[in-house]
Amino acid sequence: MSAVVIIGTGQAGVQAAEALRAGGFTGTIDLVGDEPHPPYHRPPLSKAWLAGEMEAAQLTMRSPEVLARKNINLRTSVTVTAINRTSKQLVLNDGSSLSFDYLVLATGASPRKLSIPGSDANGVLALRSMADANAMAERLAVCSQQQLPVVVVGGGFIGLEVAATARKKGLTVTVLEAAPRLLGRVLAPVLSDWYAALHQSHGVQLILNARMQQIEADANNTVTGVRLEDGTLIPAGLVVVGIGVAANDQLARDAGVICDRGIVVDAHGQCSDPAIFAAGDCAARTLADGSLIRLESVQNATEQGKSVAAAILGQERPFTATPWFWSDQYDKKLQMAGLSMGATDWAVRGDMQSGSFSVYHLRDGKLLAVDSVNAAKDHLQARKLLDRHVSPSTTQIADLNFDLAGLLT
Repeated sequence: MSAVVIIGTGQAGVQAAEALRAGGFTGTIDLVGDEPHPPYHRPPLSKAWLAGEMEAAQLTMRSPEVLARKNINLRTSVTVTAINRTSKQLVLNDGSSLSFDYLVLATGASPRKLSIPGSDANGVLALRSMADANAMAERLAVCSQQQLPVVVVGGGFIGLEVAATARKKGLTVTVLEAAPRLLGRVLAPVLSDWYAALHQSHGVQLILNARMQQIEADANNTVTGVRLEDGTLIPAGLVVVGIGVAANDQLARDAGVICDRGIVVDAHGQCSDPAIFAAGDCAARTLADGSLIRLESVQNATEQGKSVAAAILGQERPFTATPWFWSDQYDKKLQMAGLSMGATDWAVRGDMQSGSFSVYHLRDGKLLAVDSVNAAKDHLQARKLLDRHVSPSTTQIADLNFDLAGLLT
């Protein structure tokens, strides 16, 4: 009887395990995680969970009982320290071993750390896990009690979501972004500017092109502020570090599995070792042109988990779906479809001042991606357009009287 071991209890790992069972796999499935909790949803950590608006039961993705009913063996608080590809055994942190016929790496990613003096001060926190979110919530409570400001380093999605949560709690918030605009790698300039104005309208101070010198701390090594290179000191009782993540691929690297800013996989999630697969934030997928892409989203983790399960079952289910993402900030939901890298032209559909609109990314007339703000219908339509490789013109996009759905018939 075959044995599958899945390292990682996030979205990709759980999806792979459940898809194996749904597909008729009768062997053993061990779902191994280094956290003490059962699988839980990560997207709410920077929003509802951090704000105290969600119960623990709502955060849980799958309870141990649910997994047990599916004959999936959940092993929490277990760290895999090495992979022996020859003997097909894993070395665990307690010295024991675990055998596999197929191994799925769903190890996720870890926040990048600041490299300036003082970064180890108490109250300098990143957000990735439930433990991270709980520590940040405790520090936010201290800031609320003592009226201490919050500084967010990094104007990406996590940083801006935490900034919005902190502002809703009435705290003073400053966002430091090293680039000339917020979300510069993913949003069109017009949408970056719109989000900057949104945060400023809610009282957030934005400092773009920010250059930090060091983190200031008191005698107890508790953060007191961030000093910029120009000498400016920005007071802080909490510094949130949101400068991106790096794939957790060291375990694979140590085992000799090919990695390149992530564990390199094909469209089926298979690694350079045919018995090993990877899915989710840790996986760098090879595209048709040979380039690699590593996506961080629930949809990507879900679909890759399904693809991996299918491959283990001997089925063909390559991951080719249009990627989509979302972010909630204040009362605005951003839904993104497609990949906007390389866009040279943009068109807006709807009135940006109304707070409900979409921005279309194009290159040489080809539609690459659509970012919709409080426009769910546009988002769903955009996914259909992208799936079918249909590209409206910028004139058609801008004309609200033109029915884009007509292009799909």
